Amino acid sequence: MKKNIFLIISLLFTVSITAQNVERIFKSIEDKNTHFEINVNDGKYIISRYSSEIIETTFIPKNEVENSNSHAVVLESNIEYSLLDEDEQSATIRTDDLKVKITKSPFQIAYYYKDQLITSEKRGYYKSEHQPMEMVNGNIVADSTEKIEFNVTKDEILYGGGARALGMNRRGNRLPLYNRAHYGYETHSELMNYTMPIVLSSHKYMIHFDNAPIGYLDLDSKGDNTLTYETVSGRKTYQVIVGDSWMDMMDNYTDLTGKQPMLPRWALGNFSSRFGYHSQEEVEMTIDKFKDEDIPVDAIILDLYWFGKDLKGTMGNLEVFRDSFPDFEGMVERLNTKGVKTITITEPFVLTTSKKWDEAVEKDVLAKDSIGNPAKYDFYFGNTGLIDIYKPEGEKWFWDIYKGLANKGVAGFWGDLGEPEVHPNWVQHHTGSANEVHNTYGHDWARLVYEGYERDFPNTRPFILMRAGCSGSQRYGMIPWSGDVNRTWGGLQSQPEIALQMGMQGLAYMHSDLGGFAGDNLDDELYVRWLQYGVFNPIFRPHAQEDVPSEPIFRSEKAKALAKEAIELRYKLLPYNYNLVYENNQFGKPLMRPLFFEESDNPELFTYSKTYLWGNDILVSPVLEAGITEQEVYFPKDNVWFDLYTHERIEGGQTKTVQLKENSIPTYVRAGAFIPEAELVQTFVNYKDTHYHVHYYYDDSITTSSAQIYTDNGMSSNPIQNENYELLSFDMTKKGRHLEFHINDTIGENLETKGRVFYLLIHGLNEKPKSVIVGPSRQFVWDEDSKLLKIAIERNPSENSKIKIKLKR
Repeated sequence: MKKNIFLIISLLFTVSITAQNVERIFKSIEDKNTHFEINVNDGKYIISRYSSEIIETTFIPKNEVENSNSHAVVLESNIEYSLLDEDEQSATIRTDDLKVKITKSPFQIAYYYKDQLITSEKRGYYKSEHQPMEMVNGNIVADSTEKIEFNVTKDEILYGGGARALGMNRRGNRLPLYNRAHYGYETHSELMNYTMPIVLSSHKYMIHFDNAPIGYLDLDSKGDNTLTYETVSGRKTYQVIVGDSWMDMMDNYTDLTGKQPMLPRWALGNFSSRFGYHSQEEVEMTIDKFKDEDIPVDAIILDLYWFGKDLKGTMGNLEVFRDSFPDFEGMVERLNTKGVKTITITEPFVLTTSKKWDEAVEKDVLAKDSIGNPAKYDFYFGNTGLIDIYKPEGEKWFWDIYKGLANKGVAGFWGDLGEPEVHPNWVQHHTGSANEVHNTYGHDWARLVYEGYERDFPNTRPFILMRAGCSGSQRYGMIPWSGDVNRTWGGLQSQPEIALQMGMQGLAYMHSDLGGFAGDNLDDELYVRWLQYGVFNPIFRPHAQEDVPSEPIFRSEKAKALAKEAIELRYKLLPYNYNLVYENNQFGKPLMRPLFFEESDNPELFTYSKTYLWGNDILVSPVLEAGITEQEVYFPKDNVWFDLYTHERIEGGQTKTVQLKENSIPTYVRAGAFIPEAELVQTFVNYKDTHYHVHYYYDDSITTSSAQIYTDNGMSSNPIQNENYELLSFDMTKKGRHLEFHINDTIGENLETKGRVFYLLIHGLNEKPKSVIVGPSRQFVWDEDSKLLKIAIERNPSENSKIKIKLKR
């Protein structure tokens, strides 16, 4: 009986992965030097190689011409090391480890990595009647859609599609690709601000559908093992990306679509933000209160009242409202002297009642209606037009506003409502219809700002906070957030999933309005737990509607004290966190990482998001429910973990019930890890990396370990390309009862070097060591109560610092 069941399962697997298009007829295949061309009865395929782990397929139907414009791809195609083998039954394009097999009859394209089938087209390209969805009724309007259909196996978990609250496994959903805000969402949201034409599989491959217009992503909603991309128009192009590990795949995808630039160091600090500050006096009073309470803060965000007194009717003024901010420039300068950056909100809408409407019409910078007049329509804030960022005049006009604000000392920009929030399909842009540019409007808005900085402020790293974007937006420095989440426990519960999924899709700085945005729910426990989770988020930014304050300085004394403790931990972890910025910039690594990145052979982790890795070495389990005193935490196998606060040792490969504390969330450090910690400062302007505490977590099972700590001046652009950085290396080797530590560095040619004092703090020892040798010194401090070994190390640049420790038997 078992044998029969196995045969049935095998047959189902074979049928599901080998379903083919019997109507498409193969005619010929040619090597065109720069690509391969496959001619079929209804069009042709173009197959291009980007690397040994990335291949692109484009279908061009008969009577259409090739469109090579990609919103996402920046990598150059490379056809080298690609060979074509052909016989009567099939043709195979071999590109090192990734190959494409074309079965001639019945026609099919299949993709293999290291000779293992990873995915295949089912029907491939076809066109059929549009099946509209109620949730986007009136948004996605078409008689028919063009589709690309793939086979998936029964056991695959599917991720992707952008920012959604659906659970980690998004299989079974048909997802609209239409960027749209969802106000007040909680645990379930099928459509949000970032819709991405990306699918990732638990079988460790991803498909990026390289097309800008709106459509759908159907992740086997009918349960027939079918993945379908649908679009109203545009390219029929996709890339298949593979890798030996999840991190390899992230690196390959961000090579294809662009690496995220380094953030300015201050962007890792605490933000003061709310909807919104009504006056200059209120802004400066708020920052003064942070200073009085000794709560670190690095930036303040001005919502829409900086350009108008009223909520409605003023959007599009895009200039300082002097009644409320009479000395805006002086305010910004005074904040800067306190180490606090100013960030202003902007929107792409120019209301007909705003100060700039006549100018926008005169300079012809607005999107048009069908007869060439400025497109006007109503939405929440008033009667409006939309800046046509695709028109050179519109781009220049908008950038000149940003340039003027930057010249006033503004350090960063917030782009809100950039889906765009209301974008009728009859609106026409310089490069096409609303349907063609809707999902890339936020993406190109970020490009506008980023490229403006490159031209006019080339030595400054921009800060670009955006509510909407698309695949590849990370290369423009975009910092996404998860929209108008409800200020409830349900709102908090969806945040780890959203951030983890977006990190897997290249936008590694996805974060939330800490404490929740929508509603006037005053819940100090929720607020504190959300901020404690935020310590291990890419951006730490409490933000909310103003009826209940988002800033810790205006909360109860208890909540304020607990929030302060969380913020101080965030500041102490700066060297570790800044190194994550470097890793993302160089290798595409997400800052927040799902546990299946660690255990890719554990299917139970494929849908698990309640615990995650912050970088490589810190395990975080946020508290997502009210009033609980304990929760279960899974500890990844083949590791030992130490409680960050108590230093309790825990064996990996188990789920353990842990007791919760009011002043922290469960947080653990991998044995063998080096965790650098900075001295506490009130603003990163005062940060100096001349003194580090480097915590090492010793365990007898670890015989070798290493880590790197990246540092630079935190401000100048392109520090690695410009040789203006330092990379510190820490290594440990254990032989018997002897531990040997080495500290080395790689220093860029243009970096001003300096000496440092390191305090190496070793956790996990059971008793005082027999001896410690640091150069000529034998000085060390042993704390018997905490079992902590502390060693001071003075070192100069380019030295090989060596520490030898002999343990007692």
